[in-house]
Amino acid sequence: MLKKAAVLMACVMALALVLSGCGSSAGKSGDSQKAPFKVAMVTGIGGVSDKSFNQSSWEGLSKFAKDNKLKTGSDVKYLESQQPSDFAPNLNQLVMQKYNLIVAIGFQMQSDLQTIAPQHPDSHFAIVDSVAVDKNNKPLKNVTNLTFKEQQGSFLVGVVAGLTTKTNKVGFIGGVNTALIKKFESGFKAGVKTVNPKAQIYTQYAGAFNAPDKGQNIASTFYSKGADIIYAAAGDTGNGVFTEARSRTKSGKKVWVIGVDRDQYDQGLPENVTLTSMVKRVDQAIYDAATKAKAGKYQGGKVIEYGLAENGVGIAPTTKNVKPAVLDQVKKYQQDIIKGSIVVPTTDKEYAAYVASLSK
Repeated sequence: MLKKAAVLMACVMALALVLSGCGSSAGKSGDSQKAPFKVAMVTGIGGVSDKSFNQSSWEGLSKFAKDNKLKTGSDVKYLESQQPSDFAPNLNQLVMQKYNLIVAIGFQMQSDLQTIAPQHPDSHFAIVDSVAVDKNNKPLKNVTNLTFKEQQGSFLVGVVAGLTTKTNKVGFIGGVNTALIKKFESGFKAGVKTVNPKAQIYTQYAGAFNAPDKGQNIASTFYSKGADIIYAAAGDTGNGVFTEARSRTKSGKKVWVIGVDRDQYDQGLPENVTLTSMVKRVDQAIYDAATKAKAGKYQGGKVIEYGLAENGVGIAPTTKNVKPAVLDQVKKYQQDIIKGSIVVPTTDKEYAAYVASLSK
């Protein structure tokens, strides 16, 4: 009887070991199937198809999804903002959906992000074109701040405009009059005046980044006053400038547009009105931020700035409408800026001082 009990006990123990082994194996299998890294962005006003800022941002995330074999629309996606009141709900929605990195596209989201990020200290965020800070004006530890030296790239397209204009009149159209867009304006005007002191520069803000009709109306005014080149830093509003330029060129009056954020050569077709573009590598900045976060090297609390030296801004790859001699000058000034012998202005005050220094 005791012998039978011993045999029975041995069988029970053996069965327990087998079951334990099965459980351990299943656990290991489950651990090996990690949840995919998830990253999403909230667009600024104008939508993901603005052919400018938002679109460039999404192109960066789309490339990240492709390179990492992630599913677009689930693992990697965007939420569109039609108006400022959409920012907070969109950001909160992505927090609730537990995205590993949430990217706010544009300085207009700074205020909402400064409220939401501290409420979710375990969530990781990034913001483009601004620095999210706490009550002590220190960068929030769970936000990566992606900024650019837009004035440097704008200076170079200003050089192109100043050396290309035939009327000695050029224009700048901004979206919303803020410190950020002032960097575009100040840099552009400085570039123009550096190579063409006698040039007249018209400047106007549309008051919106999603108003192509306003952009077209302002462009019509500038072209009618004799400007033959307009630089637009206005998101979707800038698409109206292209519309006006194509229309005028089609009717026999050749005018140019300088695009922004991405290479907008195609935007000027078929009338071929894109002189060049000031490329701002938002796509690369977002790609870099997502790549580091996925690798466990999230840069929370850091302010990362992309300029000419970092290839974060510059002239678009398409240069067929720019004369070789002008491109040579662009290269010269680019090196001067990188070396620090030219400090490009970012504000009205700095621009006035810069222009005054040119006459000394």
